[in-house]
Amino acid sequence: MKVLLSIKPEYVEKIFNGEKKYEYRKVIFKKNVDTIVVYSTMPEGLIVGEFKVDTILFDSPELIWNETKKFAGVSAKFFKEYFANRHEGYAIKIIDPVRYEKPIDPKLEFDSFYAPQSFCYIT
Repeated sequence: MKVLLSIKPEYVEKIFNGEKKYEYRKVIFKKNVDTIVVYSTMPEGLIVGEFKVDTILFDSPELIWNETKKFAGVSAKFFKEYFANRHEGYAIKIIDPVRYEKPIDPKLEFDSFYAPQSFCYIT
C-alpha cells in the first residue's frame, strides 16, 4: 500500500540527496505501507518522488535518536522539540528514494486535492 506524506521542502531535499534516511512521525499508519509518495509542502506544493519503507522503528524518542541520529537530517534540538512531551515515537527508515523527473502538481491532476496534514492512503 502507498501513502502520500507531507514533508517540508528542506527535508525533501535531504531525503533525495541521501542525507536524511529517517522520517520521524508522532503517529503512524494503521495499514501495512511499503511505499511513501512525497508531497513537498508549500511553497513547492508538488508531488516530487517516492521511497520505499525499510522498517518503522517504534520506541522512546531518546532511543530512536540514539539509533538514527547519524542519518537524521535534522538537528538534535529540532528532534527534541518535535517529540517534546512524548513518550514514544516512530522513525521510518527510508530506502530507494526516487525523485520524479517531472514533479506532479496535484491541483492540476486531481479535482479536489487537499494536502494531507500528515499523510493519506492512496491507490
